[in-house]
Amino acid sequence: MDDLQITQDNRRWVRDLGATGSVREAACKELYRLLHRVARREATRRASSLRMYGPELDDIAYQAAADALMAISRRLDTFRGESRFTTWAFKFVIFDVATKMNRHHWRHHDIPYDYEDWSRLASRFEVTPGQEVEAAEFVDAVSHAIKSSLTDRQRLVLVATVVNEVPMDALADELGSTRNALYKVLFDARRKLRAALISEGYLPAP
Repeated sequence: MDDLQITQDNRRWVRDLGATGSVREAACKELYRLLHRVARREATRRASSLRMYGPELDDIAYQAAADALMAISRRLDTFRGESRFTTWAFKFVIFDVATKMNRHHWRHHDIPYDYEDWSRLASRFEVTPGQEVEAAEFVDAVSHAIKSSLTDRQRLVLVATVVNEVPMDALADELGSTRNALYKVLFDARRKLRAALISEGYLPAP
């Protein structure tokens, strides 16, 4: 498809989705079919790592396509025509699939979001055998600083997201909060943790 055709196709999508009545209905049905196809493919691609199969994937694909269609309809005025309209639209559904699958995974995960296994953090350091003791000491210092310097809320959010790698969306659902609120908690926790580690000599002063 050449540039002129892409431009014409983009204008058609924006015009028809922004219309009313049967024109908009037909455009929504056409776009929903495309979104669902992409959602199903993305869900299948992610399924093995999250151990999700069968009807669960179908439900997520249908929900993601429907939610993405609503989001696209609300944000038609933000489309600038810098890419194909469908390429822009597919980003919505791919993000939505990822969010829904992560939430589903952590709702059924065996490890509680506030479970503190510091060996999980230590295992992420790429160290040589000679550096293992130093890495372990640093992790112990981080653990102590978290327990002594942070509030209970800051500690919970930091441990869940950094140590246990719980997605922020899933944690927000679990705690009845919002992503933005938890990001603020995490930002403050990181700042206090860094200050504590600097004061103990584990990190250089800025």
